[in-house]
Amino acid sequence: MGTPDFARRPLEYLYKNTRHKVLAVVTGPDKPSGRGLKLVSTPVKSKAMELNLPVFTPESLKDDSFIEAMKIIPADIFVVVAFRILPEALFTIPPNGSINLHGSLLPKYRGAAPINWAIINGETETGLTTFFLRKKVDTGSVIFQEKIQIGPEETFSELYERMSELAGPVIERTLDLIESGKAETSHQDERLATPAPKITPFDCMIDWGFPSRNVVNFIRGMSSVPGAFTYMRGKKLKIFRAKAVIAEMGGKHRPGEVIKNKNRLTVVTADGAVEITELLPEGKSVMSGEQFLRGYRLGEEEVFGERPKGNLE
Repeated sequence: MGTPDFARRPLEYLYKNTRHKVLAVVTGPDKPSGRGLKLVSTPVKSKAMELNLPVFTPESLKDDSFIEAMKIIPADIFVVVAFRILPEALFTIPPNGSINLHGSLLPKYRGAAPINWAIINGETETGLTTFFLRKKVDTGSVIFQEKIQIGPEETFSELYERMSELAGPVIERTLDLIESGKAETSHQDERLATPAPKITPFDCMIDWGFPSRNVVNFIRGMSSVPGAFTYMRGKKLKIFRAKAVIAEMGGKHRPGEVIKNKNRLTVVTADGAVEITELLPEGKSVMSGEQFLRGYRLGEEEVFGERPKGNLE
């Protein structure tokens, strides 16, 4: 059971590289997308169809007919990766229960966006956790954990890709432990629990009033999806990469102010400055900071972050 690309890779791995048999796939319904609102399948459904696996796309996981259909499938266990919250009537169907793979070292970063928040908060280590599902989200007994180092400049998209590739082997290891009866579960320490709530569009706006390292981590944690952003002259700028720098600023400058620093696009923060190395101006293509400076004539007191009137994003 899964929806996004993160779940597609472990599905393919389990199907092609393990002795465990995938009997069916549950994912989200097709949704309209693009200008023509053409119906588009989830990445998991597309892969399942390619592998000729039976696919279920229920609107509601509580639907009686869907629950009955799941009871008919002779599955030993349900495997959940990046999916919706399962009702108890569903996750208790298999004789061996249901397991979930989560993108953090639980109980740290419980919630919908664990990879983003780990980077935003400056973590140098994260991981993958498998656990048995229970009623309260992300609180079940831990079966297996794989620690993963976060690179000092690694972005959300880069870490997402790495963790997705590792998800299949971690699930395989978990299934092997359960099947052999060697799975030694452990309860999560509630005192160590931290949240990782869903990222909203408002959460993505850069606050230049934070220290440089915080700003850089924020940009890394949002890059490239959904993308940290700021405003310039009423237009949105998505910032994909930046680094803390020592800038020859002189005088007094306010956070968000753009400093002319040779060919480097440098923005003032609370304790210094950051250099923006990759960005996406509204209506344009992705470009470097140097390319941006060549294409835009910046004024003497250009400031990033002042949103246009009436814009709530």
